[in-house]
Amino acid sequence: MSLIRDIFAEVPATYEFLNHTLTLGQDILWRKETAEAVSGGGGALWLDACSGTGELSAHLVKRSRPKTDIVAVDFSLPMMRKALLRPEIKGVNFILADITHLPFRDGVFDAVAIAFATRNIESAGNLAGCLAEFNRVLKPSGRLVMLETSQPKWRLVRALFHAYIRLTVQPVGKIVSGSSRAYSYLSESMRAFHSAEELSRIIEQAGFSPVTFRRRLFGAAAIHLAIKP
Repeated sequence: MSLIRDIFAEVPATYEFLNHTLTLGQDILWRKETAEAVSGGGGALWLDACSGTGELSAHLVKRSRPKTDIVAVDFSLPMMRKALLRPEIKGVNFILADITHLPFRDGVFDAVAIAFATRNIESAGNLAGCLAEFNRVLKPSGRLVMLETSQPKWRLVRALFHAYIRLTVQPVGKIVSGSSRAYSYLSESMRAFHSAEELSRIIEQAGFSPVTFRRRLFGAAAIHLAIKP
């Protein structure tokens, strides 16, 4: 995970701008939808895993009830510093920690949400372990909501999506952020990541059931909802 930690130390200043630009603003709507899926299960304690610059936390705050507590965990101090500048997420409890070893007791959270970080966990070879950690800290009937890039189902759409990543995401990201390796990594990991169906099976293997998903932008992204039995 050290490579990924180093990459995210390079991009906090431009991270949100590039996300919004390269998805044509769709990522904002997807985070909102992710927060709505979390709030649909109710509960008093939610976890924003790999919270980054706090965008998902901000949406969770808007969807929370008066007695809902939100905890945000990330291993990147530069990203967390950017998050702490957000006035709308005062009251969110930020913790600097690695999600492969969450510093919480078993069965304490009503929901765990993660946005655009599952790819990074998979790239580091830690996806099964992290899903096991999410399962551990969730209460029975707790919700896991995952927003991530995906693979369009139709071959032509998938080819166009991969071409867009290669010809737009990678060069624009490099120019705007000044980080060549960050957006080379992003480009490669997006093209290599699982389809929505494949990710569903991996989540099920971690002990969640049922697992459902919704495709977004012709399958370029997907939102998974999984329940801990």
